[in-house]
Amino acid sequence: MRFKGLDLNLLVALDVLLAQKNISHAADSVNLSQSGMSGALGRLREYFKDDLLVLVGRNLVLTPLAESLVIPVREVLMSIDSTIVTRPDFNPATDERTYRILVSELTMLLLIPTVVRRLAHEAPLIKIELIAQHTPQEMLERGDADLMLIPEQFLAPEHPRRKLYEESYECVVWSENDRYGDTLSFEEYIEAGHVTVQHGPNHIPAFDGWFLNHYGVLRRTEIMTSNLTFPPLLVVGTQRIATVHKRLATKAAAYLPIRILPPPIDIPPLSQMLQWHKNRSSDPGLMWVCDVLAEEASKV
Repeated sequence: MRFKGLDLNLLVALDVLLAQKNISHAADSVNLSQSGMSGALGRLREYFKDDLLVLVGRNLVLTPLAESLVIPVREVLMSIDSTIVTRPDFNPATDERTYRILVSELTMLLLIPTVVRRLAHEAPLIKIELIAQHTPQEMLERGDADLMLIPEQFLAPEHPRRKLYEESYECVVWSENDRYGDTLSFEEYIEAGHVTVQHGPNHIPAFDGWFLNHYGVLRRTEIMTSNLTFPPLLVVGTQRIATVHKRLATKAAAYLPIRILPPPIDIPPLSQMLQWHKNRSSDPGLMWVCDVLAEEASKV
């Protein structure tokens, strides 16, 4: 099928080429041979009268025209998916689609098990792909994730969102740590070694940015992990403190030798949100999955 001289089948090839910037990787992602993808790139170059991808050193980079096409091409394909591929007569009992959900380790622990148990009964044929939180906004824009379960501060501003639940914070210490009583003073908190969670390529503990802005000091971080669920485990056998989400602290205390202490500071609660691409708001299957997530989150 052609539109104004462009074979619309080439849009899929163009989309993956713009994203992958690698002919062989793009070919693999859409089950084409490398020669087939090279042929598609040749036809695209002929249509746009532009190289689209050029070799710089050992890497292919996008031309200015190709850069300008990244978002429009993705928008077109997502619009096609939401208006043509998605069927309006959704029935959870017979739906066989795969839903890709971007989720943190903590939400995986607190929420996802009850969700998948419910889906096993109400929608036994659907598949759920759980994706680690990596470049979340980019994944949403590209359609690589159907839904994001993410803290409010990381939301993409232009897309719909729905609040799932709020999470407060607690401190946890090893149960045999006799340095602290039933409470922590601010001085004890500052002087202690901490187990923290790091985010992003710069390995900056996210909570510490807020803490520094409000109190003008940094905690003494001695252990860093990228996994949100690990800090309670890593204080065991040490004199360290971890500041974690309350629900995680409660769950961890059921099987780890730890004590839960109130933090000596007022920490604003974290709002856990659900977000999807604006072009998917009319997708009945996706909206049903959103409802299931929200209903189960209300019970967490």
